[in-house]
Amino acid sequence: MRSFRLIRLAVLGLALVWTAPSYAQSFEGLDLGGQSKSKKKKKGATSKSAKGSKSAKGKKKTGRGKAAPAAVEAPEEESIASPAPVEAAPSAITAPAAATPAATTSTPATPPPAPTPAAPPAQENAGGFGLDLTQQEAPKAPAPTMSFDAVDVSGKTADRQRLDVAVSLFKNDEYEKASMAAHELLADPKLAGLHTEARYVLAKSLYRMGMYHSSLGEFSKILSLGPSTKFFKTSLEWLFFISRKTKNETVILDEIARHANQEFPEKYRNEFRYLLARYHFVRGRALDQVGQTADADKSFAEVKRLTLLIPKTDLFYPRARYLDGIASFRNGSRQKDAASKRGNGEMLASVEAMKEVVRLTRPVAGKSADQAKADKSLRELAFMQLARTHYGMQQNRYALFYLGKVERGNTQWLESLFESSWANYRVGQYEQALGNLITLSSPFFREEYFPEALILKAVIYYENCRYRESNIILQDFERTYLPVHDQLEGLVKKDMEASAYYSVLADVQKKNKEGLEKNDTDLILERILRLALTDQDLRKTNDSILELEGEMDAFASRGDTFKYSELSKQLLEELKVQRLSLISKAGIMAKGKLETELVALKQLLANGLRIKFETTTKEKEFLEEQLKAGGRTAIVKKYRFSVAVADDQLYWPYEGEYWRDELGTYQYTLTKGCIDRDSANRNVQSAEAL
Repeated sequence: MRSFRLIRLAVLGLALVWTAPSYAQSFEGLDLGGQSKSKKKKKGATSKSAKGSKSAKGKKKTGRGKAAPAAVEAPEEESIASPAPVEAAPSAITAPAAATPAATTSTPATPPPAPTPAAPPAQENAGGFGLDLTQQEAPKAPAPTMSFDAVDVSGKTADRQRLDVAVSLFKNDEYEKASMAAHELLADPKLAGLHTEARYVLAKSLYRMGMYHSSLGEFSKILSLGPSTKFFKTSLEWLFFISRKTKNETVILDEIARHANQEFPEKYRNEFRYLLARYHFVRGRALDQVGQTADADKSFAEVKRLTLLIPKTDLFYPRARYLDGIASFRNGSRQKDAASKRGNGEMLASVEAMKEVVRLTRPVAGKSADQAKADKSLRELAFMQLARTHYGMQQNRYALFYLGKVERGNTQWLESLFESSWANYRVGQYEQALGNLITLSSPFFREEYFPEALILKAVIYYENCRYRESNIILQDFERTYLPVHDQLEGLVKKDMEASAYYSVLADVQKKNKEGLEKNDTDLILERILRLALTDQDLRKTNDSILELEGEMDAFASRGDTFKYSELSKQLLEELKVQRLSLISKAGIMAKGKLETELVALKQLLANGLRIKFETTTKEKEFLEEQLKAGGRTAIVKKYRFSVAVADDQLYWPYEGEYWRDELGTYQYTLTKGCIDRDSANRNVQSAEAL
């Protein structure tokens, strides 16, 4: 009986020994993927093996391996603007805190085929939970994870973090630091895969810093990589932003023209068409100046084609219509006589285009301040072009009507006064013509360049048989403009490099800016400068050069870290290259303008000599007739004149003084002459009545 009991105990012991591993094996074989529901219940357990934390640590490595692809992928533009931190990727993959309870035996267990490499919690959160696998053969389980880690991602995660730091600085408005961080990435040739994104961050940072020319240079480098580049389209969009910030939109025309065959975003497509039309317009005018008419015709044809693509409802349509009208005027101006011009289809098309611009730019409520200012300027230009078109067709009263629409004190006002003087002369309104010339000769506009005004004044006195006054005016003209002619001729004959012509003008600008004392030669060169800057394209290019130089000077006001950085040195060198390019372009324009004005001034001086000869001849004939008549012949007679003015005006005699509020209202009264006239001070007939 006793032996039977011992046998029973032995069998029971063997059964216990046999069944103990079976429980552990069955537990390990559980599907742990669905244990998240019991997480909270098991989290409260306190009897866990301390060695289990090593298992959790091993699984954390597996989790980090799974997060690696997200860091290697190149983010979209939006992710560069607001990137997700790479460090947060591993912690995003969570696992139950008690996914693996402690084993009750040290017997190694065979790892199941279940997907146990799910990412565990961080080590500090493990709390000692998990299996003790330190003495086990189980490291074979993470083998698939190790094969994933074998992918070559060495250094890329850290490099991506460096780029994210630059982006973060940009988002925090720390643009100087962001630009320097991006430049450090660009300086490392091993990070070529991140260079495009880094340059994009650098270009945007420079834009935010107000360094528009530097920003343009960086965007141009991105665009030069071609349309397959990730940030190609967005960089094209940034060109339009820069064009709105710079004083002269033409600085980006060359860049836009290089990518004319690319598909621009829909919202910028019409602006692109307008800017490209501007590019061809400027190019066509330059080709006309050098006598390449055939190539100029192609450029102006492209202007008309591009402007027709812009719909009437678009914001850029009025400006495009203006370019279209100018192109038509250029084509129609080839007609020799006024009658042919009046019947030419291109001239008529130009008139209709400018009238439409005037209608579209009427001041209405709801426009922004910038838009209203731009429309006002464009409206003035349209009035001036309408006047010139009608003047060329000898429709002088129409010309006077449109010149009268230019508001006093605006940009085109002085030019409109001068041109209306010629139109008034044509219709015999000498008093109004001479009154306008009084305004132009006032001390307020002493530095303006209107040499032809004195010739017109001499012609008016000549036609009224006021020969002595005419000679005095011609002498004044020669005394003023003959030195200008000589200095201008000397500059042109030097045949210098194009940039040297601009340097001469730049020196004059510098002396004016610094208030330095100027000698007689400097005063003459100052007149030449103002003469050259009457060309709009040259003036805009000059503005761009001054703006670029201001950007270069602004480096001195930056923080020391940025000011003395390698980035600043590189940007300054690139700005110098841009400046030299603009100076070369401005020099070519300046040389062409100076040559054109030299020819015009020669012509004016020749006309002055002819008028002087005719005046002397007429004066001689007048004296001979008086001698024959015994001094009783009077060629110069008194005119009938009136000082009556409209009810809303006040007559005030001019006694040599100038008041700013009186400019533009002068009317010179001719009291004597040799022309038979019914009355003086004739009013201009309204063009609406014609």
